[in-house]
Amino acid sequence: MEVDPRYPVGKLEKKGPLTPDERKHMIESLAQAPARFRAAVAGLNDKQLDTRYRDGGWTVRQVIHHVADSHMNAYIRFRFAVTEAEPKVRAYDEKAWAELADARTAPIEPSLKLLDGIHERWVILLHNVREIDFNRGLNHSENGHMTLDDVLADYEWHSRHHEGHITNLRKKNAW
Repeated sequence: MEVDPRYPVGKLEKKGPLTPDERKHMIESLAQAPARFRAAVAGLNDKQLDTRYRDGGWTVRQVIHHVADSHMNAYIRFRFAVTEAEPKVRAYDEKAWAELADARTAPIEPSLKLLDGIHERWVILLHNVREIDFNRGLNHSENGHMTLDDVLADYEWHSRHHEGHITNLRKKNAW
């Protein structure tokens, strides 16, 4: 069975409230995500980093910068939801951000460092959020009401999703 290159780990499936075991697994996955991204891009040269993972998709370089941008936003959104009642958070134009000069041309190391730091802080926060507080929510300008369980599940999937774009490209091109 051929995997859809847009969704290498499948589409995000909404699960509703997470069990403590599911939450623990997802937090551990987020903790390991920066190392998985580093492994996924290890040894790639500039030509490879500037290769699109699929026709019409982003380059590997853009994917790494996108994940840093996205996870910075997610971390801040999560903090808002822990400290405020139903905060309003806005979406950003991820396609436009991916076309900015820094996302198209900058070295990936600064974004990998951002992921290291963001995830380290985020995981500390996640381990210290009371179980009941994962029911707290936010109002996303595009996605509507989301609980912290929803945000956690989305970004755990998001990490695996974009890691899959890179690792599948490497397999396809035998890099």
